[in-house]
Amino acid sequence: QVQLVESGGGLVQPGGSLRLSCAPSRFTLDVYAVGWFRQAPGKEREGVSCISSSDSTTYYADSVKGRFTISRDKAKNRAYLQMNSLKPDDTAVYYCATGPRTQGTADCRPNADEYDYWGQGTQVTVSS
Repeated sequence: QVQLVESGGGLVQPGGSLRLSCAPSRFTLDVYAVGWFRQAPGKEREGVSCISSSDSTTYYADSVKGRFTISRDKAKNRAYLQMNSLKPDDTAVYYCATGPRTQGTADCRPNADEYDYWGQGTQVTVSS
């Protein structure tokens, strides 16, 4: 069964940093785009960042631009979201997503409907 597993979430003070990891099982990430999404209580799911299958294009939501960095390590078959200067508004469950419909695309889009595989999510809480 295809799975994605996120890790790296936790409780951090405002201004702190976390690095989220996304690990697939039974497939390789490097042919697909990878997206990171988040959902806070009472709010709609938000596309935070994505990276194209070729790694040539990245996207960041305005709310995280300059603070978050998406990357992948093809040798380790992992994707990452480095989150710096965290704010209380960043508190949410974070999900990584990918899938065959993103294969070979020149760009990536933060549209949840375009991703087939989702992880279970990892909680990020920013609080003093």
